[in-house]
Amino acid sequence: MKASASNGQSIVPAVHLEFIQNHLENPGSAPEDIEHYHRALFLHQHAVEWEKHRQIAKTHEDQLSFLQDQLKKVDSGIAERNKLVPVTVNGEEDVKPSAPWNAWDLLMFAASSLGVICLITFGVWNISFNLLESGLVTFRENPLRSYLWAALLPVGALAVKIGWDVLQDRRKRDLYLWSCLAIGMIGVLVWVSAYACVYPTLSKGVSEQIASLTVFDDGLSASPSTGLNFAGAKWIDVITVAGQAIAEIFLSAVLGMYLTNLYARHRPVRLAKDPAFAQLTQERRDLEQWIARERLSLGEATGHLVRLDNQLAALVAYGRSMFHREAAKRQDESQKRQLILDQLSDHLRSHLESVEPANRLVANSVTVASKNGH
Repeated sequence: MKASASNGQSIVPAVHLEFIQNHLENPGSAPEDIEHYHRALFLHQHAVEWEKHRQIAKTHEDQLSFLQDQLKKVDSGIAERNKLVPVTVNGEEDVKPSAPWNAWDLLMFAASSLGVICLITFGVWNISFNLLESGLVTFRENPLRSYLWAALLPVGALAVKIGWDVLQDRRKRDLYLWSCLAIGMIGVLVWVSAYACVYPTLSKGVSEQIASLTVFDDGLSASPSTGLNFAGAKWIDVITVAGQAIAEIFLSAVLGMYLTNLYARHRPVRLAKDPAFAQLTQERRDLEQWIARERLSLGEATGHLVRLDNQLAALVAYGRSMFHREAAKRQDESQKRQLILDQLSDHLRSHLESVEPANRLVANSVTVASKNGH
């Protein structure tokens, strides 16, 4: 015969009432025997489930301990590193402090920037105006094409500057800079020389220009002695335009190199993110996610163990209460039986006292006989 809890979820296996009743029949029964019996009965049914959840919890505890150790190592590695590290420039770490800006360097930086803008702007304008004044139909009808044509000049200056930036060796960069400066100065000298050659004609007045004109052609205009090239343009004009363009390209590039050096002298120390620090940070985030999952799994396994433990505790407590109830019930029954016997004995004693002395011996013998028969 089995009994179960009436309120809440039933306890499986139920309390074995028959065992409790049989155990009370034996002398020297104790509640500990009832507890041991029901504990064994519970483990007989749930031992596999209990051990499985215990092993799962142990596995998650070990994994959580390992992940926490890894997290400590990662935290130690992050503490030993800085988020930003100096950038390597020309094979050396950029850790040298830069000089503060002063008035002269600011003035030279502004003047060089203005010089680059003026050279590029005036160069584009000069080439585009020359194309417009050439009389070619494609430029006369669409002046925008002349500016697009002249855009090659700033692109060329930028290409010269990029060539200097690509070089890593300081000596090569210095040689490149001085070479560009020499080419630019040669272009300036060529342009000045060509300008000096045509300067006397620029100073003539309108009347002198008209007086120098002639309607007679002696057939020598196309000869090499007249100073015309194969396209019919004067060599002096070609040299002037070419010298100006070369000077503007290379001097613009040289000014750009000077601006770069000037900024590098005063720029702040360049820092970059440490790849190792970023990797450790990512590993820390991954470890935190793994630890969170392991804690949830460990909590689930521990919860199953707690549920089984509480279920066992409830079963044992309920069995103990059933034992005490049955024991109390048997004690009440024995007390009632003793009370009835005492009452019968008192009633019989009072009845015997009321009998005559002559018949008392007979009554006593009858009383003894009745007790022995009982």
